[in-house]
Amino acid sequence: MTEAAELPPAPEQARAVFGEFFPEAVRYAELLADAGVKRGLIGPREVPRLWERHLLNCAVLSEVVPEGVTVCDVGSGAGLPGIPLALVRRDLKITLLEPLLRRTTFLQEAVELLGLDHVTVVRGRAEEMLGKVPPVHVVTARAVAPLDRLAGWGVPLLRPYGEMLALKGDTAEEELVAAKTALAKLGVVKTSVLHVGEGVVDPLSTVVRVEVGESPGGVRFAAKRAKAARVGRARRRR
Repeated sequence: MTEAAELPPAPEQARAVFGEFFPEAVRYAELLADAGVKRGLIGPREVPRLWERHLLNCAVLSEVVPEGVTVCDVGSGAGLPGIPLALVRRDLKITLLEPLLRRTTFLQEAVELLGLDHVTVVRGRAEEMLGKVPPVHVVTARAVAPLDRLAGWGVPLLRPYGEMLALKGDTAEEELVAAKTALAKLGVVKTSVLHVGEGVVDPLSTVVRVEVGESPGGVRFAAKRAKAARVGRARRRR
């Protein structure tokens, strides 16, 4: 029996969450269960719980993403949470940012298969993207790194007054306390822990929201941001 054959039927909640794009969600789940496993992006043991633990757990992030904004999914991996978010929110412009070639290849294939015209795949490390990708309203991430390190990568990619939304587990509150000093240095002005997915996932998905002021990345990234802006202007004048 192949890994794809072990994928359980989609739960009823999936039809409600993905709506008219439910068929695309099924195709994505099948892709994860087959090519995703074969290429080492998803563990074989995850296949039976792809819907609840992965697709729906990520899709409900849409509850706290504002309308019509730009999003960068840092360390996108197999496309989680970026692709489920893209399936339920056609109003967003989403960049899937991933450093590994085999993963970006998979992501590009998935984006094309699912017809996600509002999604762009970029290969690169988040810490090297300042000035190379336009600043975004929202940065998303899931299971990438501890919060202090993740914020160091993601927060500088934000526009002024933007926010990072990180899907976390039971340690969310502890991570937030541990990262307090690092977050302050990065220009973070407000933090909160949200629980989303009522009636869809159990347990609820835990989201750490990190909001920045007028200087994303703080003093540390101010000079880099200014230099990147100068380089960008110089390129446009050529």
